[in-house]
Amino acid sequence: MKKILVLGAGMVGKAIIADLCKGYRVTAVDVSGSSLSKISEKFPIKTVKANIENDESISGLINDCDLVISAVPGFMGYDTLKKIIETGKNVVDISFMPENFLDLNDLAAENGVIAITDCGVAPGIPNLIAGYYNEIMKIESFEYVVGGLPKAKTYPFYYKAPFSPVDVIEEYTRPARYKENGKILTKPAMSEVEMMDFDKVGTLEAFFTDGLRSLLTTMKNIPSMKEKTLRHPGHISLVKALAKAGFFDKNPLTINNTAIRPIDFTSKILINNWKLGPEEHEFTVMRIVINGYKDNKKTEIIYELYDEFDAVTGLSSMARTTGFVATACADMILKNKYSNKGVSPLELVGKNQDCYNFIINYQKERDINYSLTEKELKD
Repeated sequence: MKKILVLGAGMVGKAIIADLCKGYRVTAVDVSGSSLSKISEKFPIKTVKANIENDESISGLINDCDLVISAVPGFMGYDTLKKIIETGKNVVDISFMPENFLDLNDLAAENGVIAITDCGVAPGIPNLIAGYYNEIMKIESFEYVVGGLPKAKTYPFYYKAPFSPVDVIEEYTRPARYKENGKILTKPAMSEVEMMDFDKVGTLEAFFTDGLRSLLTTMKNIPSMKEKTLRHPGHISLVKALAKAGFFDKNPLTINNTAIRPIDFTSKILINNWKLGPEEHEFTVMRIVINGYKDNKKTEIIYELYDEFDAVTGLSSMARTTGFVATACADMILKNKYSNKGVSPLELVGKNQDCYNFIINYQKERDINYSLTEKELKD
């Protein structure tokens, strides 16, 4: 039986482990012994308590496996990915790293490594869909909105996070790139707030974040692209107030002879307020809209996702919809269905129709269903 090493045993890591241990020998690594204990009580896996950033034993664990899944926080993502590639092991990465992972493409190719990156619900599935349709139609515009939200709208934030608050804050502070009429432009994150309506949810607010990432490099032929994040109304005005007051600053302040970065303090405070409870009901909602010409006819393609907390498995929707994309890609690599050496964001994987179908069907088998509407428009 092939061996998979999962780096990171948080909420998404747990979903990855739960899925993969059915068919593979899984070893989970995390700095939190309690997280590992809770997972090992439920699933037949090996656990290793270690600091992934600086523990030399990690290299030995990587060398002993067939594939690595990196589910570490974004600030650790690039260095961790680089370390894995240097060992020559294939890797699936879900970390929302600020660096450009495509810079590691040559290193991965030289080491004969398949590295699939930004491998989650979003970035991830929209990239896969963009790559697939870019092969069969002329895309004029591509946009998507996405959010993972608690069902209970609790004052004051109306929000809970299935991952570290520092990654959420990164999303709220990183300048948002988008593309308009062939030009890449930038706007502040959390700008251009608009209200949007969704079945089963109602009205949500959408705002710019930097979710296009690799699409701006790999899909240069698409003239217009944008991405927005969804939240319950009222959330983003409060977050903007925190940002304006300096709570997200990265320059240290000295208080009573102790230097601390405001963003670190804020993350520590928010982790309890934003922490999603183990049985707390939440949902994931996404809408992807593609406009262009298919078979010489003006066409609009719409994919929509609505997914909820799974009460049977106890896995959150965001963990499932993110984690099962990563596990699909791991399964796909280990079954020799994708063999391109180098760094591949999912739009490059989606160019292959068989790989596109494999990942979409893998989601369906786990009751994650994307609805598709295709309609011809008047020219």
